[in-house]
Amino acid sequence: METVGSWQLQDAKARFSEFLDAALKNGPQVVTRRGVETAVLVPIEQWRRMQTANRPNIKELLLGSGPRFDITLPKRSRWKRRPPIDFSHPDFK
Repeated sequence: METVGSWQLQDAKARFSEFLDAALKNGPQVVTRRGVETAVLVPIEQWRRMQTANRPNIKELLLGSGPRFDITLPKRSRWKRRPPIDFSHPDFK
């Protein structure tokens, strides 16, 4: 993705209509705050393409190889058996 324009934050706020028109005509526009790139204004069609291109559908997730998540499970300890309950005990009568 090639960015065409760069706008200082105060200019983008003051001339938002022009900023938006530039994004629609020329592609993504970068917003800078104190000389540091902080945001990008992208036309909605391009945004939707990026969203669908980077998100696999459910079929791809289920049929794909590899782990479905990155959870490391701790080792399980051995089962500790409780003594059986004696129902013939006087407390249960």
